[in-house]
Amino acid sequence: MSDSDDDSPQLSAHTLAALQEFFAEQKQHTEPNGDGKYHVGIIEENWQLSQFWYSQETALRLAQEAVTAAGDNGRIACVSAPSVYQALRELHRDGISASIFEYDRRFAVYGEDFVFYDYNNPLDLPNNIPAHSFDIVIADPPYLSEECLQKTSETIKYLTRGKILLCTGIELTTACLQGRCLCR
Repeated sequence: MSDSDDDSPQLSAHTLAALQEFFAEQKQHTEPNGDGKYHVGIIEENWQLSQFWYSQETALRLAQEAVTAAGDNGRIACVSAPSVYQALRELHRDGISASIFEYDRRFAVYGEDFVFYDYNNPLDLPNNIPAHSFDIVIADPPYLSEECLQKTSETIKYLTRGKILLCTGIELTTACLQGRCLCR
């Protein structure tokens, strides 16, 4: 092997094209735009943020339930439930008012619908979001801990006019069955 620059590794044209295609796909998933930006899964899950998206079918079903519960001209809040928000927008871009409360700033691509939300500061919300201003709140707390559920429930209580669609795991179910439901 010589010390000249001529011996530096080179990618084949095929490998280089595949790498460029991979980077283009990654950019599309991190910077969605246009009509496709509302498709469930267009922004990929980030497990480090405890994100687990619903399937397209589940997200659409939850979105339909929310629209029915909110009624005509209803307002819907999606707290840590971005795939439901995406399904809502995919189904009803103009016919509903929906907001996405999310820690992941990639969802700022949704403009004024996006509200930065950190469950650790459950009532640290913008001044333009008054108490009890949503007809229904759909929430899926990011962690199955009592602390996360309690703090998220503070946000839910603040936002909702009364209707809640809470999707979570066994911790909440167990608490509710034992008479310690966190959402009352």
